[in-house]
Amino acid sequence: MLLAELLPVIRTYWPLLVLSALAIHLLRNEFNNGLNKYPGHPLAAYTKWWRFSDALRRKAEKTHVGLHRKYGDIVRLGPNVLSFADPRAIKIIYGLNKGMTKSDFYPVQQAVAKGQRLQSLFSTKDEEYHAKYRRCVNNAFAMSSLVGYEPLVDSTTDAFVEQTEQKYCATGKSCNFSQWLQFFAFDVIGELTWSKRLGFVERDEDVEGIVKFIGDFLSYAGPVGQQPFLDLVLEKNPIKLAMQRWGISKTVFPVTRFANDQAAKRASEMEKIKLEGSLDEGSGRGVDLLMKFTQAQHDHPEFMTDRQVLSSCTSMIFAGSETTAISLSSIFYHLVKHPRVYKKLMEELDEAARNGTITERDHGKVSWAESQKLPYLDAVIQESFRIHPAAGLILERVVPPQGIEILGEHIPGGTIVGCNAWVLHRRAEIFGPDVDTFRPERWLEAKPDRLKEMKATMFQFGAGARTCIGKNISLLEIYKLVPTFLRNFEVELESPGKEWKTHNAWFVRQLDFNAVFKKRTVPLAA
Repeated sequence: MLLAELLPVIRTYWPLLVLSALAIHLLRNEFNNGLNKYPGHPLAAYTKWWRFSDALRRKAEKTHVGLHRKYGDIVRLGPNVLSFADPRAIKIIYGLNKGMTKSDFYPVQQAVAKGQRLQSLFSTKDEEYHAKYRRCVNNAFAMSSLVGYEPLVDSTTDAFVEQTEQKYCATGKSCNFSQWLQFFAFDVIGELTWSKRLGFVERDEDVEGIVKFIGDFLSYAGPVGQQPFLDLVLEKNPIKLAMQRWGISKTVFPVTRFANDQAAKRASEMEKIKLEGSLDEGSGRGVDLLMKFTQAQHDHPEFMTDRQVLSSCTSMIFAGSETTAISLSSIFYHLVKHPRVYKKLMEELDEAARNGTITERDHGKVSWAESQKLPYLDAVIQESFRIHPAAGLILERVVPPQGIEILGEHIPGGTIVGCNAWVLHRRAEIFGPDVDTFRPERWLEAKPDRLKEMKATMFQFGAGARTCIGKNISLLEIYKLVPTFLRNFEVELESPGKEWKTHNAWFVRQLDFNAVFKKRTVPLAA
């Protein structure tokens, strides 16, 4: 009876009812948890779709910098999202035992194998699971393990120098340098993970479309991560996953396929490590990460399953190659764009060769230990990290139910909070008034207290318990390749007046960085 009476009213006034419901929804968003007191883009308070559309424009890092410069240290990015610009917020948001957890942004980036999600250290939201996982594999990423990985990095570096000379120096061809560096980073990760390069450098091509796949995957994950429910509809819906489990859909991530193939080829070797738990670290060939992960399986059989080993290997490709390639591109680009800095760094490298700081080796390779004795090299790399960090979105965390105080503000439970490295790295009171300028000298001129503050503000690898576990491996690659490559080749822009373009897929990769190389005589020790 009541329904019969209501239907005519609904038919007559449905536009008004729809508008009223929409208005209520928007007002609830605006005043959600009292977050309406924080400024931001006019649309950010009302709908999550503003953040989604901003990410789709591929310039979100510039949006965030602009909003913080306009509105201050706390900016609202969504109905339930706050971004913080003050470095003091880092310890609170990312510190130990603060009760913060990762948001739904991260599971969007989980790989899938046979219809099952592969939870990685990076993508899992479960803090207990993360802690157990990290304890299992920590040794593989410790600074003390770098010595064992150096021969593997050297192997790819030799190939990279030889192929650069053959394909570009000898021919005079222009090089898509960002892509060429990405090929190097992929092959290093292949060598480090399986003692086998994927073949990018030798073939100078995107092997099995892996680079394109990861680029497309990240371009998907960045915006969709702002509206995570979309992933459950588009990619990880129950029907798609079930079809994979039942073998109806045989879609396999190229990276997962490569990882499975390598594991199969070395199954007997890994079985022995699984049973005995010992590694031959004195063989001279280098201990790779597959061996380390399998050793962890021996030490922690209750947790480290075959799936965990596979996930650890695939996540190396997903996270380890893209971020390192972006950092390398930043270093070389800013060097060629600043001839004074380039000249000063080369003087340091040549002097180090003359005075014996750098030992003579094939292809003028520089060791990790030697690179740590080159202060201007370190300043150039740190400044490149500062001016162009890889991640271009906030690293999201969810406030615990009881809420938390950040920068003197009580932030309600359930609120998503985070910092963006692009914003933190342009903090004038930390880095000086010329924060938009590439100037490595700031790292050499700073007094000890200021230098400590600068280093504490650097956020390119994240912070706290969820700091990028592959940080040391990335640093090993970067500190070895940059001086080695510069000792072998002169680098020039194909079009000196042309600026590169950037694409924020959530990692801010570089486009249109085309360079030409000339062979350089490597100065030897006196």
